[in-house]
Amino acid sequence: MVELKTDTSIDALHAAGRIVGRALTAVREAARVGVSLLELDEVAREVLREAGATSPFLGYRPSFAPTPFPAVICASVNDAIVHGIPTGYRLRDGDLLSVDCGAELDGWAGDSAISFTVGRPRPADLRLIETAERALAAGIEAAVAGNRIGDIAHAVGRVCRTAGYGIPQGFGGHGVGRRMHEDPEVPNEGRPGRGLPLRPGMVLAIEPMLIAGGKDGYHEAADGWTLRTNDGSRAAHVEHTVAVTESGPRILTARP
Repeated sequence: MVELKTDTSIDALHAAGRIVGRALTAVREAARVGVSLLELDEVAREVLREAGATSPFLGYRPSFAPTPFPAVICASVNDAIVHGIPTGYRLRDGDLLSVDCGAELDGWAGDSAISFTVGRPRPADLRLIETAERALAAGIEAAVAGNRIGDIAHAVGRVCRTAGYGIPQGFGGHGVGRRMHEDPEVPNEGRPGRGLPLRPGMVLAIEPMLIAGGKDGYHEAADGWTLRTNDGSRAAHVEHTVAVTESGPRILTARP
């Protein structure tokens, strides 16, 4: 069931989303060659603590997971697409890092993700990330009342496919509200004019995931969480929580 949020509720979601934006900004600023993923997780934890927020990631255990998630960020490096568990791995020159983070404040959730390079970037990685960001922008632009979920999915997928990138099937965006994951599902590929109609008050996480090699195949790593590309090529993941309003899409997780 899809819950339509009031203007007051959307403002509360925006407050949670701003914390997520600050956390991701802090993590990106701290991410340098030699810094560990666990250290980046601690950076995000401190932002949440200072804001009086909690993490919807920490302890989260969906049906597919063998164990509860142990961190407040997902940190996915190079061929990891999403759900990477922060470890003692220390960032190396040229790494591509995707960071997903959430926050809960006063009973409302925010969810967002960024991808960036560490040290000297590979041109191919910059193209991949730029395409992911364009796909996200296209999805947000389609999140208007009167459109349908399929219009968002088509907008995202068209940017990805036109650039020659793969899309991991079965993973995409979702509703956001009192919980981090709510109805409806928001695929990263679909047919325009199909699916649930978009109405003011719907709040959606739109999150393109791109595989550089052009194939869609992925597999679950031994930790039971991390998804990796089958061909070993790199991946990018970006995300914003967005409200559908009478005046157009409102990004609730904008970063400073």
